[in-house]
Amino acid sequence: MFKTSRGLDDGQRGITGLETAIILIAFVVVASVFAFTVLSTGIFASERSKETVFAGLDEVRSSLEPRGSVIAYKGALDGSTDTIFKVVFTVSNAVQGESINLTPPYTAGGTGDDPDLSSGAQYKTIISYTDDNQFLNDLPWSITYPGYDNSDNLLDAGEKAEITVWLADDVTGTTDTSAGGIALMDGTATDGGTGGFADTTTVPGVNDKFTIEVKPESGATLNIERTLPGRLDTIMDLR
Repeated sequence: MFKTSRGLDDGQRGITGLETAIILIAFVVVASVFAFTVLSTGIFASERSKETVFAGLDEVRSSLEPRGSVIAYKGALDGSTDTIFKVVFTVSNAVQGESINLTPPYTAGGTGDDPDLSSGAQYKTIISYTDDNQFLNDLPWSITYPGYDNSDNLLDAGEKAEITVWLADDVTGTTDTSAGGIALMDGTATDGGTGGFADTTTVPGVNDKFTIEVKPESGATLNIERTLPGRLDTIMDLR
């Protein structure tokens, strides 16, 4: 009448060692693929991070930094409108970094106060000017190296470059242009070239703000933003 149970119903099945091995292998394969994917992603992210860091370092090491004051020179445009006709500032190489090509498009001609176009100059640094009324791109500029100079146009560590940006022609060839002596850029190759002020009604005056951008071949753009004082003097230190 009674049947002794052995602990398992007739409908239950056990799992064999082969099936266990197959399941274990499947888990190992899936885990290996997942681990490889995570590892590959981590290596890729690390390489990208390294490239970003080195790119940032290159950007900093090939950048300019200002040194000292920004000097603006006043002149009377067409003998009547007081404005600035050139801006002078000094730059050096940031964090003792890479050399920067500062081959100028112009040289200071005559007495040193009128720019002459450099014959065949292949310049790569562009300087622009912006104020509330105008944007002037690719301005004439010239350069000197006060102090240490290794006689080339590469700004190396330890050198300082004094850049003169020309906004109008100095027709007198002197720094004393307060009573006249400056004119709009006329486009001739030996008298300031082109790129400076083109309209007497939009030139900056007292309390006007302007920005000069120095754009080297590589590295960050150097922005110099200044405001003209309430009275224009012949030579102004724009702190």
